[in-house]
Amino acid sequence: ERERESTHSRHLTAMAFVVPALSRRALGSLCFSLSHPPCCWWQPFLTRDLRPVGRRKVRFGFPYSYGRQYQCREVEAFSSLAAAQESVGRMEPVTKMEDVNGAKHVVLPTNESSQNLVPIRHTSAHVMAMAVQKLYPSAQVTIGPWIEKGFYYDFDMAEPFTENDLKKIKKEMDHIIVRNLPLRREEVSREEAERRIKEINEPYKLEILDSIKSELITIYHIGDEWWDLCAGPHVESTGQLNKKAIELEWVAGAYWRGDENNRMLQRIYGTAWETVEHLRAYKLQQEEAKRRDHRRIGQDLDLFSLQEEAGGGLVFWHPKGAIIRHLIEDFWKKIHLQRGYKLLYTPHVAKMDLWKTSGHLDFYKENMFDQMSIEDDLYQLRPMNCPYHIQIYKDALRSYRDLPFRVAELGTVYRYEKSGALHGLFRVRGFTQDDAHIFCLPEQIRGEIRAVLDLTESILSQFGFKKYEVNLSTKPEKAVGSDEIWENATVALKEALDDKGWNYAFDDGGGTFYGPKIDVKIEDAIGRKWQCSTIQVDFNLPERFKLVYIDSSQERKQPIMIHRAILGSLERFFGILIENYAGDFPLWLAPVQARLLPVTDSEVPYCQKVVAKMAGEDIRAEVVSGERLSRLIRNAETQRIPLMAVVGQREVESHTLTVRTRHGGELGTLSVDEVLSKIKQSVANRTFL
Repeated sequence: ERERESTHSRHLTAMAFVVPALSRRALGSLCFSLSHPPCCWWQPFLTRDLRPVGRRKVRFGFPYSYGRQYQCREVEAFSSLAAAQESVGRMEPVTKMEDVNGAKHVVLPTNESSQNLVPIRHTSAHVMAMAVQKLYPSAQVTIGPWIEKGFYYDFDMAEPFTENDLKKIKKEMDHIIVRNLPLRREEVSREEAERRIKEINEPYKLEILDSIKSELITIYHIGDEWWDLCAGPHVESTGQLNKKAIELEWVAGAYWRGDENNRMLQRIYGTAWETVEHLRAYKLQQEEAKRRDHRRIGQDLDLFSLQEEAGGGLVFWHPKGAIIRHLIEDFWKKIHLQRGYKLLYTPHVAKMDLWKTSGHLDFYKENMFDQMSIEDDLYQLRPMNCPYHIQIYKDALRSYRDLPFRVAELGTVYRYEKSGALHGLFRVRGFTQDDAHIFCLPEQIRGEIRAVLDLTESILSQFGFKKYEVNLSTKPEKAVGSDEIWENATVALKEALDDKGWNYAFDDGGGTFYGPKIDVKIEDAIGRKWQCSTIQVDFNLPERFKLVYIDSSQERKQPIMIHRAILGSLERFFGILIENYAGDFPLWLAPVQARLLPVTDSEVPYCQKVVAKMAGEDIRAEVVSGERLSRLIRNAETQRIPLMAVVGQREVESHTLTVRTRHGGELGTLSVDEVLSKIKQSVANRTFL
């Protein structure tokens, strides 16, 4: 019987690809059969073994004299599944870089991993600026640094750059590169630099000169034709640039010095690489990134919206997006409770005095909304959660036996962002941080940091992120706290990372003024890196808020405070998830896990009973009907539904479902309990079905 069922199933698969375009009427009148075993199902079909049975049924003849009756629309269901799979199912939901780059996998170097990229990109910026001023002598240059994937330069020019202008500039750049002009470094006095700048009438360079603190000023020349204030580094000559590995990308507006009160400049972005293969891989990555844009997918899948009528940078979570957020929050809370954290809920506003004490009013005011006056007191929407958690710590006198004291909150904060800086879910004005703070003894820092690293890995890996870039940032020039406590804290962070076994790099002087920190970037499905997790040791706030604990000698001592966020913010992390999965979420995160598609209205009651049973097992399922089956299947595909089940009369009579999944393909006809078991197993394992 297993042999027969296998034969029967495989013949239907063959049939599905033969008759996708036939109407029900045509199917009702057409007679043919599969008269050979599955190994040669492609043989010509004979017409004697398929015959009409009444108005709406046909009988198929199979080998071994095995035949069954099917509703014509059930036959259409198989052909529709095949057609939908052929037209929509080609697109893999999670495209890896080896897929994006074709057969040859190209790993893109970074400014940190390649010693050549920074000089190449910096020189490319200078060559571009030289080309612009050759073509447009009235253009004034400002700044032109290298950036993560290339470079840019800001220009003050009356006429806006066009696409044709970029082509002309690139052609002139190629000409400069071919000439192989040397790059020469020169040191001059401040007075000499000022004289030269005034001679060429470049006022922006005078402002840049004023911001340079050293007396000796470095200038880089390209040949004897062009120069700019610059500290380097650069390649030795323009001929060392690969003109075919450089491309100008787009033009954007940028205020001088980032101040909206200053003049608007034109910023030309470009990208530069060591090889043509790297440029090609980068462009493919950019194309794939556009396909994965969370703003478009969020709209297509009805996950969230940004309502301009309500205000920029404010996220509206739609039902499907809210379900995913609920699942993330629920998982986050459970694992924190398991790891010894206490969950908090704190207010969204507080008196200004709290922000004065914390120092935010002095150091962070430009990122805070205006205050509200309430009964002669000024209140502030919170930009951070830290002071609230400190208030809870201070609410009782703590003993050294109470430490470490770990608290965590999914706390919504509000930060002022200029409208031009807003970007989908990645840059908003109201967002929820997965914030936690640990108050501990100095000797507990290492163990607590190691525990946070373990928790970070446990959480991120559940969402499919298993490749990290880790940086340990040390004491900057301006800092609070003694050298000894900085040294002890930095050593503790280093030893925790060594214990964890993660590779990491030092960012010397990159710590915050109040303590050293660890930053973790995650790598997504197409090789992009995203800053997510941060672990910071803080010597500042415990001092500002006069935090104490009673030690074993009954003396009052100041605890160490550790700030910690793993996802960063729910909004930004959700945007990363959407782009990582291209909206094709694993089963446990999918807002709708299963969709039942009845062939006719008569199967709807059965489907509704199955959905109710699934709901009782915490499975998110729905019934969709009322359109042609082929359209229902196509809609399920385009909406990235992980599992669909076509239900006809046969399924109703046998209490089964004919199942297809986006990742596993056809699962065949299964009992309802078997389908539930597979779904629950996939959810438990955090895998695709």
